[in-house]
Amino acid sequence: MLLELKGVHAGYGATRVLHGIDFAMGERSISALLGANGAGKTTTLRAICGMVRTQGEIRFGGEDIRHRKTEDIARLGIAHVPDGRGTFLHLTTEENLRLGAYARKDKPAVARDLERVYGYFPRLYERRRQQAGTLSGGEQQMLAVSRALMLAPKLMLLDEPSFGLAPLVVRELFGILRTINAEAGVGMLLVEQNAAMALELADQGCVIETGRVVLSGSAKDLKQDDAVRRSYLGY
Repeated sequence: MLLELKGVHAGYGATRVLHGIDFAMGERSISALLGANGAGKTTTLRAICGMVRTQGEIRFGGEDIRHRKTEDIARLGIAHVPDGRGTFLHLTTEENLRLGAYARKDKPAVARDLERVYGYFPRLYERRRQQAGTLSGGEQQMLAVSRALMLAPKLMLLDEPSFGLAPLVVRELFGILRTINAEAGVGMLLVEQNAAMALELADQGCVIETGRVVLSGSAKDLKQDDAVRRSYLGY
């Protein structure tokens, strides 16, 4: 297993958000976390990254990571693409990308990965010397994904990658994510309000309600589930 969560509780101060989450995903797979706003999807990603206080078991590649610092978890190969993109607006596109590889010492491999990222996102190559703050919303989201890729991760955590983007841009971005998964074998855990797009991309998924997993299975089965169709797919 690439990632396993068993009985994970997490929260902020006295407020408990997750109430015993159980979840697992295999290597090179894509999983979608579905649920309403406030259900605990973003908190689940933050718990994996060590950004909130947690109880329970979180294993990455069989190794317990619950007591590790966020930067150490990143070095193990978990890249977080947060809601809001986290772009350094005053730096150029390429400076943002090189920051993504800050923890890596293998300079020739970093140079190869930079070329590979530009292959996935040719528009970023065209804008490599441009200030990131001048990019469109879609280009900034592509930059956020690319910066995470520069870490050379085994797993990417993507928080609402489609938020605020035009449908055409979303379709392009999700197509590139599918290519990255197929070619580079990067596992992806996707938090996404656009449930139809998420289940189209994912192999499997789970539905979270008030901090608990209430439904899980293959993406195909979830798409055909009546409750999921009514609540998240709108038909």
